[in-house]
Amino acid sequence: MNNFFIEAAPLQGYTDYIFRNLHYQYFGGIKCYYTPFIRYEHETFRNRDLRDCAPENNRVARLIPQLIAAEPQELNHICTRLYGLGYHQLDINMGCPFVPIVRQGKGSGILPQPDKVERLLQETLKFPEISFSIKIRLGWESADESLQLLPLFHSYPLHHITLHARTGKNQYKGEPDKEAFGRFYEKCRIPLLYNGNVSSVEEALAVRRQFSGIAGIALGRGLLQNPFLAREILSGPISADERQQTISAFHQDLLNSYQSRLAGDHQVLTKMKTFWEYFLPESNKKIRKKILKSQTIGQYKQYVSQLLTGDSSDAEQY
Repeated sequence: MNNFFIEAAPLQGYTDYIFRNLHYQYFGGIKCYYTPFIRYEHETFRNRDLRDCAPENNRVARLIPQLIAAEPQELNHICTRLYGLGYHQLDINMGCPFVPIVRQGKGSGILPQPDKVERLLQETLKFPEISFSIKIRLGWESADESLQLLPLFHSYPLHHITLHARTGKNQYKGEPDKEAFGRFYEKCRIPLLYNGNVSSVEEALAVRRQFSGIAGIALGRGLLQNPFLAREILSGPISADERQQTISAFHQDLLNSYQSRLAGDHQVLTKMKTFWEYFLPESNKKIRKKILKSQTIGQYKQYVSQLLTGDSSDAEQY
């Protein structure tokens, strides 16, 4: 897979700097990580966004902050702040499908509005020291929307495009539209990454075979489900012993990190249960349910230990 690389797509509420740092430490295979999108609203930034992209909190080899904006002045404020933090590459989110964001004309809600897209891209020219990429969907309602925007994209010096092969209206339902992705791929002269439902090595290799000229793949939920996925795509299978030991150590460090930063067991349990919404979906379903229903850190640790070691002898204790 020469010149083919894998990036870690961001998911709000999941891929914060704690997760990114530990994934990089334990699993590898990722060329660069993205922050969940940073916004500028009501003339201010959210503290959690600034904390998440603060250079002192991030230990991955390469981090690209992702921003979201509807108007040029929003983009300008965000770029100015992030450049001041030392970032020279930024990603613009034009793909978020969530209705509250779309109603603001942001994310995939901007795709049916070529004039607004162009105004945002024109604003990037005020920052020649920053390299910009974009994350898009096929469109908000129609897959043709991205194709109609492609000549506009070609007129700007974009580093790359990540294309999620669904429309915004489709959210995460149904299968990605690879036929529509292919139409965009055939005409795109900018390095292009595939995104959408790649959750196994087989799926990644199938995408690579079908679109042999793509620059790479951006993994989202698939990487949360199997944190080894990027490494397995690039280097092959992981032994059962290494898998069990690495995942156990990673999970313990993740739990310790949230315990040291969050206020009280309730917040920690809420955060870790959220993590298990995706993590290891093929593992013992009965124990997974007990993890999600645990009421104390002690219960949580016991059930996780049973799941990761394969010991379910005490699974009915509570």
